Amino acid sequence: MSTSGKILNALKMNAKHADETIAMLKRQLSLLETEANSDRVQAFFETQKKELRKENEVLRQKVECLKKQLEKAEMRNGLKIVPLPCVKEEIVPVKPNQVPAAVQVSEKPATIKDEKPAAPKKKAGKKGKTGANSNVTAGESVGEKVDVSRLDLRVGKIIKVQKHPDADTLYLEEIDVGEEKPRTVVSGLVKHIPIEKMQDRFVMTLCNLKPAKMRGVFSQAMVMCASSPELVEILDPPSGSVPGDKVVCEGYPGTPDEQLNPKKKIFEKIQPDLHTDGDGVAKYKGSPFVVVGKEGYFKSQTMKNSGIK
Repeated sequence: MSTSGKILNALKMNAKHADETIAMLKRQLSLLETEANSDRVQAFFETQKKELRKENEVLRQKVECLKKQLEKAEMRNGLKIVPLPCVKEEIVPVKPNQVPAAVQVSEKPATIKDEKPAAPKKKAGKKGKTGANSNVTAGESVGEKVDVSRLDLRVGKIIKVQKHPDADTLYLEEIDVGEEKPRTVVSGLVKHIPIEKMQDRFVMTLCNLKPAKMRGVFSQAMVMCASSPELVEILDPPSGSVPGDKVVCEGYPGTPDEQLNPKKKIFEKIQPDLHTDGDGVAKYKGSPFVVVGKEGYFKSQTMKNSGIK
Protein backbone atom coordinates (compact mmCIF):
# COMPACT_ATOMS: atom_id res chain seq x y z
CA MET A 1 0.00 0.00 0.00
CA SER A 2 1.25 3.39 -0.98
CA THR A 3 2.01 6.11 1.54
CA SER A 4 -0.98 8.19 0.43
CA GLY A 5 -3.28 5.17 0.94
CA LYS A 6 -2.03 4.72 4.50
CA ILE A 7 -2.62 8.38 5.24
CA LEU A 8 -6.17 8.20 3.83
CA ASN A 9 -7.00 5.15 5.95
CA ALA A 10 -5.64 6.90 9.05
CA LEU A 11 -7.81 9.96 8.37
CA LYS A 12 -10.89 7.76 7.93
CA MET A 13 -10.21 6.02 11.25
CA ASN A 14 -9.71 9.37 12.99
CA ALA A 15 -12.96 10.69 11.49
CA LYS A 16 -14.83 7.60 12.69
CA HIS A 17 -13.45 8.03 16.22
CA ALA A 18 -14.38 11.70 16.13
CA ASP A 19 -17.98 10.88 15.11
CA GLU A 20 -18.28 8.32 17.90
CA THR A 21 -16.89 10.80 20.42
CA ILE A 22 -19.32 13.51 19.30
CA ALA A 23 -22.27 11.09 19.52
CA MET A 24 -21.24 10.07 23.05
CA LEU A 25 -20.91 13.70 24.11
CA LYS A 26 -24.36 14.47 22.71
CA ARG A 27 -25.88 11.61 24.72
CA GLN A 28 -24.18 12.79 27.92
CA LEU A 29 -25.33 16.36 27.30
CA SER A 30 -28.90 15.18 26.77
CA LEU A 31 -28.80 13.23 30.04
CA LEU A 32 -27.41 16.24 31.88
CA GLU A 33 -30.16 18.48 30.49
CA THR A 34 -32.82 15.95 31.51
CA GLU A 35 -31.44 15.71 35.04
CA ALA A 36 -31.19 19.50 35.30
CA ASN A 37 -34.80 19.88 34.21
CA SER A 38 -35.87 17.20 36.70
CA ASP A 39 -34.05 18.99 39.54
CA ARG A 40 -35.72 22.29 38.67
CA VAL A 41 -39.15 20.69 38.59
CA GLN A 42 -38.54 18.94 41.88
CA ALA A 43 -37.23 22.15 43.46
CA PHE A 44 -40.33 23.99 42.24
CA PHE A 45 -42.66 21.45 43.82
CA GLU A 46 -40.68 21.44 47.07
CA THR A 47 -40.95 25.24 47.24
CA GLN A 48 -44.69 25.04 46.57
CA LYS A 49 -45.15 22.45 49.33
CA LYS A 50 -43.30 24.60 51.86
CA GLU A 51 -45.37 27.68 50.99
CA LEU A 52 -48.64 25.74 51.21
CA ARG A 53 -47.64 24.24 54.56
CA LYS A 54 -46.97 27.75 55.89
CA GLU A 55 -50.32 29.01 54.63
CA ASN A 56 -52.08 25.98 56.11
CA GLU A 57 -50.44 26.56 59.52
CA VAL A 58 -51.51 30.23 59.50
CA LEU A 59 -55.09 29.21 58.69
CA ARG A 60 -55.02 26.50 61.37
CA GLN A 61 -53.92 29.03 64.00
CA LYS A 62 -56.67 31.43 62.94
CA VAL A 63 -59.24 28.63 63.21
CA GLU A 64 -57.97 27.68 66.70
CA CYS A 65 -58.21 31.33 67.79
CA LEU A 66 -61.77 31.61 66.47
CA LYS A 67 -62.71 28.33 68.17
CA LYS A 68 -61.49 29.63 71.53
CA GLN A 69 -63.40 32.89 71.07
CA LEU A 70 -66.52 30.90 70.20
CA GLU A 71 -66.13 28.66 73.27
CA LYS A 72 -65.76 31.69 75.54
CA ALA A 73 -68.86 33.28 74.02
CA GLU A 74 -70.80 30.04 74.50
CA MET A 75 -69.59 29.75 78.10
CA ARG A 76 -70.69 33.31 78.86
CA ASN A 77 -74.15 32.42 77.60
CA GLY A 78 -74.29 29.16 79.53
CA LEU A 79 -74.26 26.97 76.42
CA LYS A 80 -72.92 23.44 76.43
CA ILE A 81 -69.46 23.16 74.82
CA VAL A 82 -69.44 20.33 72.27
CA PRO A 83 -65.89 19.15 71.40
CA LEU A 84 -65.16 19.37 67.66
CA PRO A 85 -63.83 16.33 65.71
CA CYS A 86 -60.08 15.87 65.82
CA VAL A 87 -58.44 16.93 62.56
CA LYS A 88 -55.11 16.05 61.07
CA GLU A 89 -53.09 17.46 58.19
CA GLU A 90 -52.73 15.34 55.05
CA ILE A 91 -50.33 16.24 52.25
CA VAL A 92 -51.50 15.04 48.82
CA PRO A 93 -48.67 13.30 46.91
CA VAL A 94 -47.20 15.37 44.06
CA LYS A 95 -47.84 14.09 40.58
CA PRO A 96 -46.44 15.41 37.28
CA ASN A 97 -48.07 18.67 36.16
CA GLN A 98 -49.97 18.86 39.49
CA VAL A 99 -49.54 21.48 42.22
CA PRO A 100 -49.38 19.90 45.72
CA ALA A 101 -52.12 20.87 48.11
CA ALA A 102 -52.48 20.62 51.90
CA VAL A 103 -55.95 19.71 53.09
CA GLN A 104 -57.52 18.93 56.43
CA VAL A 105 -59.74 15.87 56.77
CA SER A 106 -61.71 14.46 59.64
CA GLU A 107 -60.38 11.42 61.47
CA LYS A 108 -63.63 9.63 60.59
CA PRO A 109 -65.56 10.73 57.47
CA ALA A 110 -69.24 11.24 58.03
CA THR A 111 -71.51 8.59 56.50
CA ILE A 112 -75.21 7.96 56.55
CA LYS A 113 -74.68 5.14 59.06
CA ASP A 114 -72.94 7.55 61.45
CA GLU A 115 -75.92 9.87 61.64
CA LYS A 116 -78.03 9.42 64.76
CA PRO A 117 -81.15 11.21 65.89
CA ALA A 118 -80.61 13.93 68.48
CA ALA A 119 -80.81 12.63 72.03
CA PRO A 120 -83.80 13.90 74.04
CA LYS A 121 -83.06 16.64 76.53
CA LYS A 122 -82.69 15.56 80.14
CA LYS A 123 -84.82 17.11 82.80
CA ALA A 124 -83.30 20.05 84.65
CA GLY A 125 -82.14 19.52 88.19
CA LYS A 126 -80.47 16.15 87.65
CA LYS A 127 -76.74 16.19 88.12
CA GLY A 128 -74.28 13.43 87.46
CA LYS A 129 -72.46 11.60 84.70
CA THR A 130 -73.27 11.63 81.03
CA GLY A 131 -73.17 7.83 80.93
CA ALA A 132 -73.01 4.82 83.22
CA ASN A 133 -69.19 4.62 83.04
CA SER A 134 -68.42 8.26 82.19
CA ASN A 135 -66.33 10.58 84.39
CA VAL A 136 -66.84 13.69 82.24
CA THR A 137 -69.04 16.37 83.75
CA ALA A 138 -71.81 17.72 81.50
CA GLY A 139 -70.47 20.60 79.40
CA GLU A 140 -66.78 19.78 79.97
CA SER A 141 -64.52 19.24 76.99
CA VAL A 142 -62.42 16.10 76.91
CA GLY A 143 -58.77 16.82 77.77
CA GLU A 144 -59.50 20.34 79.02
CA LYS A 145 -56.69 21.77 81.16
CA VAL A 146 -57.80 22.48 84.71
CA ASP A 147 -55.23 24.24 86.90
CA VAL A 148 -54.76 27.47 88.81
CA SER A 149 -53.96 29.46 85.65
CA ARG A 150 -57.71 29.40 84.90
CA LEU A 151 -58.35 31.68 87.91
CA ASP A 152 -58.31 35.48 87.59
CA LEU A 153 -56.58 36.35 90.87
CA ARG A 154 -55.75 39.98 91.66
CA VAL A 155 -54.67 42.15 94.56
CA GLY A 156 -57.64 44.11 95.91
CA LYS A 157 -58.11 46.79 98.55
CA ILE A 158 -61.21 46.98 100.75
CA ILE A 159 -62.21 50.65 100.54
CA LYS A 160 -65.55 50.28 102.31
CA VAL A 161 -67.04 47.62 104.59
CA GLN A 162 -70.24 47.20 106.55
CA LYS A 163 -72.36 44.40 107.90
CA HIS A 164 -74.90 42.99 105.49
CA PRO A 165 -78.29 44.52 106.36
CA ASP A 166 -80.04 41.16 106.10
CA ALA A 167 -77.41 38.74 107.45
CA ASP A 168 -75.55 38.88 110.77
CA THR A 169 -72.64 36.71 109.58
CA LEU A 170 -71.89 38.55 106.32
CA TYR A 171 -69.84 41.63 105.48
CA LEU A 172 -70.77 43.84 102.52
CA GLU A 173 -67.57 45.23 100.98
CA GLU A 174 -66.51 47.56 98.19
CA ILE A 175 -63.15 46.31 96.82
CA ASP A 176 -60.85 48.12 94.41
CA VAL A 177 -59.37 45.51 92.02
CA GLY A 178 -57.84 47.98 89.57
CA GLU A 179 -60.99 48.63 87.54
CA GLU A 180 -62.93 51.81 86.87
CA LYS A 181 -65.37 51.01 89.67
CA PRO A 182 -64.92 48.94 92.82
CA ARG A 183 -66.61 45.54 92.99
CA THR A 184 -69.30 44.64 95.49
CA VAL A 185 -68.28 41.56 97.46
CA VAL A 186 -70.18 39.60 100.13
CA SER A 187 -67.97 37.66 102.59
CA GLY A 188 -68.90 35.43 105.53
CA LEU A 189 -66.14 36.79 107.79
CA VAL A 190 -68.07 38.52 110.59
CA LYS A 191 -67.40 35.71 113.10
CA HIS A 192 -63.68 35.60 112.30
CA ILE A 193 -62.40 39.12 111.57
CA PRO A 194 -63.43 42.37 113.34
CA ILE A 195 -64.81 45.02 111.02
CA GLU A 196 -62.03 47.50 111.92
CA LYS A 197 -59.46 44.98 110.57
CA MET A 198 -61.34 44.75 107.28
CA GLN A 199 -61.29 48.45 106.38
CA ASP A 200 -58.48 49.53 103.98
CA ARG A 201 -57.04 46.05 103.97
CA PHE A 202 -55.21 44.52 100.98
CA VAL A 203 -56.45 41.08 99.96
CA MET A 204 -56.15 38.37 97.30
CA THR A 205 -59.34 38.48 95.23
CA LEU A 206 -60.79 35.89 92.84
CA CYS A 207 -62.41 37.98 90.10
CA ASN A 208 -63.79 35.60 87.44
CA LEU A 209 -66.46 33.75 89.37
CA LYS A 210 -69.95 34.20 88.00
CA PRO A 211 -71.68 36.88 90.15
CA ALA A 212 -73.96 35.24 92.71
CA LYS A 213 -76.78 36.73 94.76
CA MET A 214 -76.26 36.44 98.53
CA ARG A 215 -79.14 37.63 100.64
CA GLY A 216 -80.34 39.94 97.90
CA VAL A 217 -76.92 41.36 96.94
CA PHE A 218 -74.86 40.23 93.94
CA SER A 219 -71.30 39.36 95.01
CA GLN A 220 -68.85 40.05 92.17
CA ALA A 221 -65.70 38.45 93.58
CA MET A 222 -64.36 36.38 96.47
CA VAL A 223 -61.77 37.21 99.14
CA MET A 224 -59.27 34.34 99.42
CA CYS A 225 -58.55 33.16 102.96
CA ALA A 226 -56.69 30.47 104.83
CA SER A 227 -59.50 28.41 106.28
CA SER A 228 -60.30 25.67 108.76
CA PRO A 229 -63.57 24.76 110.53
CA GLU A 230 -62.49 26.83 113.56
CA LEU A 231 -60.48 29.70 112.08
CA VAL A 232 -60.33 31.92 108.98
CA GLU A 233 -57.58 34.43 108.11
CA ILE A 234 -57.28 36.76 105.13
CA LEU A 235 -54.13 36.20 103.03
CA ASP A 236 -51.83 39.25 103.10
CA PRO A 237 -50.26 40.22 99.71
CA PRO A 238 -46.54 40.95 99.28
CA SER A 239 -45.33 44.36 100.47
CA GLY A 240 -45.78 47.09 97.87
CA SER A 241 -48.71 45.45 96.09
CA VAL A 242 -51.37 47.75 94.64
CA PRO A 243 -55.00 47.16 93.60
CA GLY A 244 -55.19 45.34 90.27
CA ASP A 245 -51.80 43.61 90.51
CA LYS A 246 -52.08 40.22 88.84
CA VAL A 247 -51.49 37.23 91.09
CA VAL A 248 -49.66 34.32 89.45
CA CYS A 249 -48.52 30.90 90.59
CA GLU A 250 -44.96 29.92 89.75
CA GLY A 251 -44.84 27.14 87.16
CA TYR A 252 -48.44 27.59 85.96
CA PRO A 253 -48.52 30.15 83.11
CA GLY A 254 -51.71 30.75 81.18
CA THR A 255 -54.58 33.13 80.49
CA PRO A 256 -57.48 33.09 83.00
CA ASP A 257 -61.01 32.36 81.82
CA GLU A 258 -63.07 35.48 81.24
CA GLN A 259 -65.66 33.92 83.55
CA LEU A 260 -65.63 30.47 85.15
CA ASN A 261 -68.51 28.31 84.00
CA PRO A 262 -70.36 27.17 87.16
CA LYS A 263 -71.45 23.97 85.42
CA LYS A 264 -67.84 22.88 84.95
CA LYS A 265 -66.94 23.46 88.62
CA ILE A 266 -63.43 24.60 87.72
CA PHE A 267 -62.73 26.29 91.07
CA GLU A 268 -64.13 23.30 92.98
CA LYS A 269 -61.57 21.08 91.20
CA ILE A 270 -58.67 23.47 91.88
CA GLN A 271 -59.51 24.35 95.50
CA PRO A 272 -58.39 21.04 97.12
CA ASP A 273 -54.80 21.81 95.98
CA LEU A 274 -54.78 25.32 97.51
CA HIS A 275 -53.05 25.44 100.90
CA THR A 276 -50.61 27.23 103.15
CA ASP A 277 -47.29 25.59 103.93
CA GLY A 278 -45.38 25.32 107.20
CA ASP A 279 -44.51 29.03 107.02
CA GLY A 280 -48.04 30.16 106.21
CA VAL A 281 -47.17 30.84 102.51
CA ALA A 282 -50.12 30.40 100.14
CA LYS A 283 -49.44 27.77 97.46
CA TYR A 284 -51.02 25.66 94.74
CA LYS A 285 -49.61 22.13 94.53
CA GLY A 286 -46.50 23.35 96.34
CA SER A 287 -45.90 26.41 94.11
CA PRO A 288 -46.23 29.84 95.79
CA PHE A 289 -48.47 32.70 94.68
CA VAL A 290 -46.56 35.87 93.78
CA VAL A 291 -46.98 39.32 92.26
CA VAL A 292 -44.48 39.85 89.43
CA GLY A 293 -41.99 42.55 90.37
CA LYS A 294 -42.84 42.48 94.09
CA GLU A 295 -40.82 40.73 96.77
CA GLY A 296 -42.42 38.24 99.11
CA TYR A 297 -45.40 35.92 99.05
CA PHE A 298 -49.05 35.82 100.04
CA LYS A 299 -49.17 34.66 103.64
CA SER A 300 -51.51 33.84 106.47
CA GLN A 301 -50.70 35.43 109.84
CA THR A 302 -50.87 32.23 111.93
CA MET A 303 -52.52 29.47 109.94
CA LYS A 304 -49.99 26.94 108.67
CA ASN A 305 -50.69 23.83 106.61
CA SER A 306 -54.29 24.94 106.14
CA GLY A 307 -56.67 24.91 103.21
CA ILE A 308 -57.46 28.04 101.20
CA LYS A 309 -60.84 29.12 99.92
